[in-house]
Amino acid sequence: MIKEYYIKNMVCNRCIKVVRNELLAQEVDVLEVILGKVTIDTYDEELTLLKLNKVLAENGFLLISSPENIITEEVKIELIKLLDKLPLNVQGNLSDLLSSKLNSDYSKISKIFSTTEKITIEKYFIKLKIEKIKELIQSKEFNFTEISQLLDYNNMNYLSRQFKNETGMSLTEYKSLNGKVRNSLDQII
Repeated sequence: MIKEYYIKNMVCNRCIKVVRNELLAQEVDVLEVILGKVTIDTYDEELTLLKLNKVLAENGFLLISSPENIITEEVKIELIKLLDKLPLNVQGNLSDLLSSKLNSDYSKISKIFSTTEKITIEKYFIKLKIEKIKELIQSKEFNFTEISQLLDYNNMNYLSRQFKNETGMSLTEYKSLNGKVRNSLDQII
C-alpha cells in the first residue's frame, strides 16, 4: 500500500538526502522524497511508522499528521523554494502564489498559518529573506545593492531598514562579523 507522510523541518536538498538514505538503511521501500513529504510503499504500516519515526527523531525531523500543520509546512516549503531561485520573481503577489500552489483560498491558508505559528506568513517570509541576505553577505559574491535587487527590494534603503529591524544591526555591522550569526531555516519562528 502506498502511503504519503508529511515531515516537519525539511528545508533543503540535504534534508531530502538524509531522509531517503536513512529510510533505505532501515529497509523502508521509499518511492519518493521531496521537501516536507515522503512516499513509501508499505506492507506493514505499523512497522513502517516505527522506522519512520525513529529516523525522523534521530535527524531532527517530525512526522506531521494534522491537516493544519500540513498546510503550515507546505507554506514554509513554498516560501523556502521561492528563495532558492534568485533573482526572486513572484508573479503577482505572495497571496496569489500560495493560493495557487496550495490550491486553497489565501484567507484560509493565512489564518491556519497564523494560528499554528503565531506569526503571519508575510512576517515569516521577511525572516526567511533576512536569512537569505545573511547567506548572500557571507558568500561575498554580491554587494548590498545587488542583494537588494536579487531579493526584489524596491531599493537598498528598504532592505537596510528591514535588516536592521529584524537583526538589530546594520548590513555593514553584520558583514564585519564574518557571518557568524545565522539561524537555521527550520529554527525560524
